Amino acid sequence: MANVVISLRISLDAKTWREIDISSAASLYDLAEIINKVFGFDFDHSFGFYDNLKNVYKSKIAYELFADMGEVAQPGAKSVKKTTVLKAFPSDNSILAFLFDYGDDWIFKVERQSMRVDDAPKSYWKMTKSKGDAPPQYPEPEDDEDDRPFAEKYEMKNVNGLTIVELRKK
Repeated sequence: MANVVISLRISLDAKTWREIDISSAASLYDLAEIINKVFGFDFDHSFGFYDNLKNVYKSKIAYELFADMGEVAQPGAKSVKKTTVLKAFPSDNSILAFLFDYGDDWIFKVERQSMRVDDAPKSYWKMTKSKGDAPPQYPEPEDDEDDRPFAEKYEMKNVNGLTIVELRKK
């Protein structure tokens, strides 16, 4: 049975992007999982797709996982599990922002490049191009080169009844 495959470019910035082919019948939930996979992220946070690339919270069109969870979502937000990739990206050059992890705010630009008829199954997807190394999802905290014990590193003083903690000079 023929299916439609959509090519999407997913960008973090001009130097870091992935292109994928995905079944048009796949859900936005499926797409979110794939985006995380191709960038090497864990799929462990809430997310949404939005039409306002500059400020997702002022979007007129929104698809959010919260809508599927029965939680408060952006007014008018639709389901990511019930919305297909084709519905969200109806024509070439359709663009949505993908916001992953509302705390760290990873924002990806997702743009439809093209569409073709293919006999691929609904579960089909494939990464076709890649540019740039993805940043770590959870960057390592900055190393503190001063590895002295706390008591050697800091000095405590009592000033007018307040305890002041200051860094000792090496």
